[in-house]
Amino acid sequence: MESPAQQDVHAHLALGEMFSFAYETFMSNKIRFALTALGMVIGTASLILVTTIGLTGKQYLLNQIQAIGSNWIYAEYESGGGRISNTGNDALTIDDMQAVLHQVDGIVAASPVVPLSERVAVGGGKERDLQIIGVYSEYQQVRNLVILSGRFFDHEDSQAHNKVGVITPKLAIQLYGSEQASLGKTLKLSGLPFTIIGTFRERVDTFGQSEVTDNTMLIPYTVIRYFQDTPVVKQIFFSAADTSLVVPVTAQIQRVIQSRHRPESVYSVRNLTQLVSMADKITTSMTMVLLAVSLVVLLVSGIGIMNIMLATVSARIREIGIRKAVGATNREIRFQFLSEAVLISLIGGVLGIVIGLAIPFSVRFFTEYRIPVSGLSAIIAIIVSSLVGILFGTVPAIRASQLDPVESLRYE
Repeated sequence: MESPAQQDVHAHLALGEMFSFAYETFMSNKIRFALTALGMVIGTASLILVTTIGLTGKQYLLNQIQAIGSNWIYAEYESGGGRISNTGNDALTIDDMQAVLHQVDGIVAASPVVPLSERVAVGGGKERDLQIIGVYSEYQQVRNLVILSGRFFDHEDSQAHNKVGVITPKLAIQLYGSEQASLGKTLKLSGLPFTIIGTFRERVDTFGQSEVTDNTMLIPYTVIRYFQDTPVVKQIFFSAADTSLVVPVTAQIQRVIQSRHRPESVYSVRNLTQLVSMADKITTSMTMVLLAVSLVVLLVSGIGIMNIMLATVSARIREIGIRKAVGATNREIRFQFLSEAVLISLIGGVLGIVIGLAIPFSVRFFTEYRIPVSGLSAIIAIIVSSLVGILFGTVPAIRASQLDPVESLRYE
């Protein structure tokens, strides 16, 4: 009688023989099995690519938001106050900003935002509409702006009430032909000469959805006061010291501002946290939809494996009868056909993983953008492909093992 160790050795040998036999069967019908494995290749490749697309989309959106200013908090007056009293609306002021800076911890920078519209003369007697925005020098930090040429006005410019400004590159090209040519030029706003000292842009294109447009000129807040009747501001921008502080700081700013104004006045204090959450939900939903499509492809490929294995069983009935006649058990026959199904799905799965990983990696050679690749998706793909082979190979394997050996030998 064999010892347990000997039984294990024989079991491993039998298993090796089954996969060896499955491989020989595969090689003898290359085209048929290759076409069957093609479905697994497409399914597993799409599974990895779907995960990659989801990760890439999420990273892209988060990078865009980060570039706008993930620590950015903005406050503005919405309504109320003016309808109940005759003192006009209850707009925000510089004093509100100063009160917030004194009472709320965790704020590293702040700036008022005062937009005005102005028409300036361009060469040939034409006029162009400009958007003039009065801000503090800290606005550059809060909005994460990129200085393309020249410089941004500083605290000394603001204190000295220097009539300087920075403009967008498109405006520089429209007015003076190039960004460099605009530096040092004088632009008259309501008769006052302003010197252009730099050009700037937002770190990411917001497509006109922010306060900055293509025809924007930023000037010191202390100078824009010359154009105002009352010292009110449209918005106040804040920058939190850390992303984790954004939500609590937002609530504190809301309380401070509200406490300084009439109860019926309504103020909006927002941040980009909700936008980050929404972006996360959108990318997750998109990934789930595409993942469902990939699973359908794998299901179809699994059905193809079952179909080819059932056809294989029918074509090899006599072979099964001979194997049973020489002592093969139902379990060995079952494992033989199951191993063939698993081999097909694994070959397809491995090729699909190679293709699915190769595409994102190849993008790095043509662009500077590094597409994130999830190693977990490759592990999941190989597990799924194995399960597909087992699930859809079980029925043909059971059918083959249940064939009567006598009838199988008579089969022509």
